[in-house]
Amino acid sequence: QAQLLESGGGLVHTGDSLMLSCAASIRSFSTSALAWFRQAPGKEREFVGAVNWSGSTTYYSDSVKGRFAVSRDNAKKTHYLQMNSLKAEDTAVYYCAAGMTIGTEARRYSVWGQGTQVTVSS
Repeated sequence: QAQLLESGGGLVHTGDSLMLSCAASIRSFSTSALAWFRQAPGKEREFVGAVNWSGSTTYYSDSVKGRFAVSRDNAKKTHYLQMNSLKAEDTAVYYCAAGMTIGTEARRYSVWGQGTQVTVSS
C-alpha cells in the first residue's frame, strides 16, 4: 500500500528555518512528481511547492517563492521542504503528496501523507 509519512514539524519563531521530510513507500517514487500543500485553520488546503521526477523542475506558490525550497532524494525515497524566513502566516498543517505529473492542483496527486503541524510564533 502506497504511503507517505511527513516529519519535522514543530513550533518555531518568526524568521526561523525548518525542514520537513516526507518518506515514501511507493513503487513509482523515482518517476513521481512530489508536492507540498498546507492547510491553515479555517482555510482551504493550498499549494506550496512541487518538484518533478528528476528534480529539474520546481513550482512554488507566490507566498513562499524565494523562502521555501522543495527537493528530493530518489535513493532515499524522501522529499523535503526547506522553509526559511518563516512568518506567522506560514502556520498550518503541511501535507506531502505524490502523483504522476507535476502541477499546482491537488487533484493531480493521488497519494497523501497525514500531515505535520508547523506553528510559527511571533
